[in-house]
Amino acid sequence: MTPNPLLRFGIEFADPALLERALTHRSAGHANYERLEFLGDALINAVVSIELYARFPRAPEGDLTRLRAALIRESSLAELARGIELSDCLRMGGGELKSGGFRRDSILADTLEALVAAVYLDGGWERCRALVCVLFAGAFDAADIGAAKDAKTRLQEWLQARGMALPEYRMLDAVGKDHDKVFRVLCRVVDLDLCSDAAGRSRKAAEQAAAAALLERIDAGAGAAVVGAAQ
Repeated sequence: MTPNPLLRFGIEFADPALLERALTHRSAGHANYERLEFLGDALINAVVSIELYARFPRAPEGDLTRLRAALIRESSLAELARGIELSDCLRMGGGELKSGGFRRDSILADTLEALVAAVYLDGGWERCRALVCVLFAGAFDAADIGAAKDAKTRLQEWLQARGMALPEYRMLDAVGKDHDKVFRVLCRVVDLDLCSDAAGRSRKAAEQAAAAALLERIDAGAGAAVVGAAQ
């Protein structure tokens, strides 16, 4: 019998086949979650958009868009999936299991989207909306519209406001197999004579992490002397 990770929320399936499909990776069979994932992505996007629109009635469209992107990005969805122990319920082929696919952010995020779609098809919009709101409850409560901009954007705007050159990003290395690489990127601000490096599962994620690390150094006053001298 397919384990149901949503029983903790009181959600049961009238059509168990939908649940099984939502939890099946393509490595385990033709009847997998890929089509459900497509629908689930749109459903999560819609529910999160509605909730943010209601919670932040004065926020401009750009800030709402950035905050939504932070809430529904792959790593955020994967963390929600881990919170309901979704990896324990996945059906995968032997090769994918051996490579640690059940721990991979992309697979966990995709499966969560598929699960949301299965709930919608099985129980309708209201049940689907309620599930997404429960899953994102903590994220909604912690949402800060003032921090909606990603680290690279915030660093760029901070430098531009002071007439400084934009930061430089340089790849330091990329290690691991193709399906499980870790990238390390250096972020450098010439005008402040500061740099920070960080790692991520993609080059983009590593750049964001490096920018965030550099912003922390700036906030801690590491660049104060240089800024003061420039003034």
